[in-house]
Amino acid sequence: MPTSPSRGEIRERYLKVDTSNVADVLDDLGLPDQGLSAHFAPMPAEAGKLAGFAFTIRGQMTPFAPGGDAEKMKACAELSSGDIAVWSGDGEGVCYFGELIAIGMKERGAAGALVDGGVRDLKWIGELGFPVFARYRAPVQSIMRWKVNAWRVPVFLRGATIERVKVEPGDFILADEDGAIAIPAAKVVEVLIAAEKLTAKEVAIRDELKKGLSLAEALDRYGHV
Repeated sequence: MPTSPSRGEIRERYLKVDTSNVADVLDDLGLPDQGLSAHFAPMPAEAGKLAGFAFTIRGQMTPFAPGGDAEKMKACAELSSGDIAVWSGDGEGVCYFGELIAIGMKERGAAGALVDGGVRDLKWIGELGFPVFARYRAPVQSIMRWKVNAWRVPVFLRGATIERVKVEPGDFILADEDGAIAIPAAKVVEVLIAAEKLTAKEVAIRDELKKGLSLAEALDRYGHV
């Protein structure tokens, strides 16, 4: 029997498919509401593609004394290779982390971060080569304002077609120029294989169109894509 692909192999293969194809596959599987809000964007703009397994971190607006957020540091210390740090919470107007936390996440082997909130130090994060997608940027720090209260728990991120998308630890996160999407853990390999097939079909269609095949002929030959 074929062996299941490793986490590393799964991640490398997802980096070669688009969120649009993944979204189409999820539709076919009866999972139409996995897309995340259009407000999620690469920060900085050239951050690159995001692909990895969700390590969820939750927080909330909580006034507290100056001196740092010990829970945030504990959460980040548990990140491992191939993880995407998925930050959630109801903070508005503040950044959840900046350059130094990003350095720490990268040192732990994390593959990037998805932030349902704000980030800062975009110039320096960009120089790290650490992909981050977030809803907004903000210079205002979270210290004294927003505090981590849990990690490795289900979280609810702002959605594209529904108000909130549930993301569980171990779900797969993919984000590119078209946006961000969450793939349930139980469907990660199935979706990957189908998305690869769809990608191969699109490549074949592009090649045929370059050779002179009309769009109508391509649709008749390959069907809707």
